[in-house]
Amino acid sequence: MVPLLSLAGVSKRYGTVAANTAIDLNVMPNSIHAILGENGAGKSTLMKLIYGVEVPDEGTMEWQGRSVRPGSPAEARSLGVGMVFQHFSLFETLTVAENISLIVPGKKAALAARIRDLGREFGLEVDPGAMVHSLSVGERQRVEILRCLMLEPKLLILDEPTSVLAPQSVERLFETLRRLRDRGVSILFISHKLEEIRALCDRATILRASRVTGEVDPRAHSAADLAALMIGRAMPAPLPAEARTPGERLLEVSGLDWTNDDPFGVSLSGITMEVRAGEIVGIAGISGNGQQELAALISGERRLPDLSRDVIRMGGRPFGHLGAAARRKTGFAFVPEERLGRGAVPEMSLADNTLLTAHSRGLIRRGLIDRRAEAARTERTIRDFDVRTSGPQAEAGALSGGNLQKFIMGREILLDPDLLFVAQPTWGVDIGAATAIRHRLVAMRNAGKAILVISEELEELFEICDRLHVLHHGHLSPSLPLPQTTAGEVGEWMIGAKEAVDAL
Repeated sequence: MVPLLSLAGVSKRYGTVAANTAIDLNVMPNSIHAILGENGAGKSTLMKLIYGVEVPDEGTMEWQGRSVRPGSPAEARSLGVGMVFQHFSLFETLTVAENISLIVPGKKAALAARIRDLGREFGLEVDPGAMVHSLSVGERQRVEILRCLMLEPKLLILDEPTSVLAPQSVERLFETLRRLRDRGVSILFISHKLEEIRALCDRATILRASRVTGEVDPRAHSAADLAALMIGRAMPAPLPAEARTPGERLLEVSGLDWTNDDPFGVSLSGITMEVRAGEIVGIAGISGNGQQELAALISGERRLPDLSRDVIRMGGRPFGHLGAAARRKTGFAFVPEERLGRGAVPEMSLADNTLLTAHSRGLIRRGLIDRRAEAARTERTIRDFDVRTSGPQAEAGALSGGNLQKFIMGREILLDPDLLFVAQPTWGVDIGAATAIRHRLVAMRNAGKAILVISEELEELFEICDRLHVLHHGHLSPSLPLPQTTAGEVGEWMIGAKEAVDAL
């Protein structure tokens, strides 16, 4: 059988950095083919080459046995390649049909009919007239996939498609993908979730350090085997949480109500929770249900009025009216979801980004920056958290997303805070680095620190947390002790089903 897509000796360099080196890849018709690899292994660059965003320096690409060299996404789409990116590219103030019409030709009435027909056929139902800002994250993903399907692709590339979905929605997506495969569409599937790859994919190509190191049938290997193939060593076992009685309340949120002035934002209602010393508390939820708003209020990026200062208390003291800097002085540290711009300044060096939150740890003497101490602290972060970079003077914006995440997490953990608040701790981080980060968080918990984690990775929350809450449409569920809670129950809270039943 002739491969649908065949790459031979494909290489791409950016200056002295080899992103892809002599890549050979064959994607067969009617297959779901996974691409596995650590951060910086070359997955994203490879997808850009296939989709025409970048042009290879060397090598050949064949499409159905014919030599091709797409120089733009439009050329790739004309061949029959479609791609759904991890971060959606929809206009919030347009309808579903209007968004699709930007790429798919046709009158809106005819497009709306096609959207309904394809939605019914593939289980991707969505209202063509709905405004995108009113859709759930799962519905927005359906719009992205429908937009690709209406161009009748032969190959569909999906980049981390399940990172924003509840467990029930993941199963529905997989049913759709299997149906597409059976109808003749091949799928390139990128994910860090190895159990999902084992459940869905029939082939997997492994990338390590820009090169292909193997191709396997993932169904014939355990998740641990696949992880070892990716990182070149056996995965360490999860660090167990030591039995301990939680200590004092280091974070208390009592009846937090907050109205968002952004018409497309989420308002918060009646948020009540606490985090004690010696425990990890998680907040689960589908993206866009108030996580960013809650994070801004707890971190101090947004302040409450003085009259509401008692709504947020840290270490027993009112903190709702204080800004981020004042909260950090009390032993609080924060890792935001957005790495560039909020977690780090892209144009500044890693050393100067270290200074931003660690300046009080001996890095400033008599009003002057101690550059030697700054570099030493940065080098420790790079070493302890395996940040792949040229050194402390490298610009933050030059790091890959996963390596920048490791740096920011390391910078905050090394502050040794009493209360650590982390949003998406392993976002975009490969399984080896994610395991290392989770080890450090559990070790902090075992040492008596209080940790609050917002994550859309349900497996992550079940691995490290003592208990969790679920955020849905700005409302927080009761505390759910994890030993007595299943992923299915959490999923019901995530989509609002549990909340509706409890309200009856």
